[in-house]
Amino acid sequence: MEHERIICFVDGFNMYHALDALKQPHLKWLDLRLMFSRLVRAKSQIITQILFFSAYPTWKPESYFRHRQYIKALSSQGITPVLGQFKNKPKKCLKCRAEWVSHEEKETDVNLALALLDLAYQDRYDHAFLLTRDSDLAPAVRKVKEKFPNKKISVFATYNYRHSSELIQACDGYKTIEHKHISTSLFPEKIHDAGGNLVVCRPPAYAPPTELIKKLIETPLLDLSS
Repeated sequence: MEHERIICFVDGFNMYHALDALKQPHLKWLDLRLMFSRLVRAKSQIITQILFFSAYPTWKPESYFRHRQYIKALSSQGITPVLGQFKNKPKKCLKCRAEWVSHEEKETDVNLALALLDLAYQDRYDHAFLLTRDSDLAPAVRKVKEKFPNKKISVFATYNYRHSSELIQACDGYKTIEHKHISTSLFPEKIHDAGGNLVVCRPPAYAPPTELIKKLIETPLLDLSS
């Protein structure tokens, strides 16, 4: 019996905001390959590819650094990043007339929808795992189901966020990612390649609470007497 081929499509910012809402920063150092391996049936399913759709917040240095480190960590596990971009969007307050520039993420949902369709036409998957709550992707899901009725699409959401009802209606099924799936699927502090070379280190902001406490205990107090 052949394994059902699975490709995982991850909406990076949907996932990030769900993790950020948990107020446990260390969970953001998430090994997606390990997490999805806990969500498949090992005897009948096989993950052939994981695609991570996101964009770099280049105007925020600390976030930009952490995001690049995370992309390196994902790439070390064979996960493919597909990067869109943020565009400047002028804003103006109608009351006070104040003006500023905000940033709007572009291309991510389009890139994901195109990949979902393109890889279906290439017959690269039997079952798509879609990690997102973005209902804008429902038309792409419906188009895949129209053209390839035998292909399955399941939508995933973290336990602290509701599923998109529109996506549930368009997909074949839905699944909730529990806290245990996340907390047991974190990257190690240091990631090395097959040759033992250091690839990337975990950003300090993503250190588990126990390591942060240990670091505070071991840090000598400043002598303010002089």
